[in-house]
Amino acid sequence: MSTSSDTTTAPGGGTRPAPDTMGGGEERQKLPLFALLALATAVFITSLTETLPAGLLPAMSNDLRVSESATGQTVTIYAIGTALTAIPLTAATSAWRRKALLLTAMAGFAVANTVTAVSSVYGLTMVARFVAGVAAGLAWALLAGYARRMAPVPLQGKAIAIAMAGIPVALSLGVPAGTFLGETLGWRTAFLAMTGLTVVLLLWIAAAVPDFPGQERGERPKMLGALRIPGVAAVMFVTLVFVLAHTILYAYVATFLDDLGMGGHTGMVLLVFGAASLVSIWIVGAGIHRRLRGLTIASTLLVAVSAALLAVLADNTALVYTAALLWGLGWGGVPTLLQTASGDAGGDSADAAQAMLVTLWNVAMAAGGVIGGILLDWVGSDSFPWAMLLLLLPVLAVVVLARGHGFPAKRPGAA
Repeated sequence: MSTSSDTTTAPGGGTRPAPDTMGGGEERQKLPLFALLALATAVFITSLTETLPAGLLPAMSNDLRVSESATGQTVTIYAIGTALTAIPLTAATSAWRRKALLLTAMAGFAVANTVTAVSSVYGLTMVARFVAGVAAGLAWALLAGYARRMAPVPLQGKAIAIAMAGIPVALSLGVPAGTFLGETLGWRTAFLAMTGLTVVLLLWIAAAVPDFPGQERGERPKMLGALRIPGVAAVMFVTLVFVLAHTILYAYVATFLDDLGMGGHTGMVLLVFGAASLVSIWIVGAGIHRRLRGLTIASTLLVAVSAALLAVLADNTALVYTAALLWGLGWGGVPTLLQTASGDAGGDSADAAQAMLVTLWNVAMAAGGVIGGILLDWVGSDSFPWAMLLLLLPVLAVVVLARGHGFPAKRPGAA
């Protein structure tokens, strides 16, 4: 995080806005909700842009004159764009004013989604999707730290939770809505609607989101050096393996349910998962300041129990819905928990840690799609929850063992 004149060092490392930027008295305990909702909308756009093609594959593949599997790679190329560029672009733009950088990243989405909407050439569409992934790398490395800097230390967890609420909203409401819009008015309309929303967001950011300086030349983030900071490696490992476990099943949940004879329930199962994720976001936001470690352990256990139910008792429709509920309750707050843990552990190198987290997150998503596809072809979809459960065991072990750093019993700055 920046250590420029508008910030002070928070207990245990990291930065927070200096008193003259926070206001006094009661204002210190208030969140800039309108500005944070703009960040949540940015998160929503990044998440929905990535996953929107999944619900529009048949129509897109027909117009682009390629197979559905080839069209599905529009999701993979997005994740690759983010994974390849998040760290170098974060380093290259570390001196930029934060507001200018955020506006640039979101403008990238407007351009990429517009090109995707009008393109009839597969290669051009893939280039546009790669550009969207690059913009996502910039945005993801920026947004959590931006939310932290807007809030007083006791409310930083809540600020990040509000910003990250865009993820479950995109998954539970955005993807079904985009799919419906695409089926009704055409898939190109769905992407143009994303462009329109992004233009509105650009105006919103310009009007309501405060600006912060970047980092001075001598204090720009050193990515590999951040890994040597106690706790950072533990958070990165948990990020990589937890997201991998989640993605193996989530990327193929429609296939998994179809093989169970529940193909007609996919929308409702995802709605239950998304609604539970929103509840999880609220719970994590309310308790993260004092209970980050406990909430991370609870999230891991909830997702593991969900995987166990799906592995053993997936022939029971009611238990599948129960598993979706537990999965959402466990997963919804995970982005907030991991980004907060990354910021806490990174301290003054939080921007570097955040860039690594974004990269590993997208590497895990891409790998989850590939590994899930291999498991589907070689073993079958019933292997997904077993793979998920197996991966969550080392996640739980690392969180429990990282008691001193990474997932400490008491967060820096907590009362």
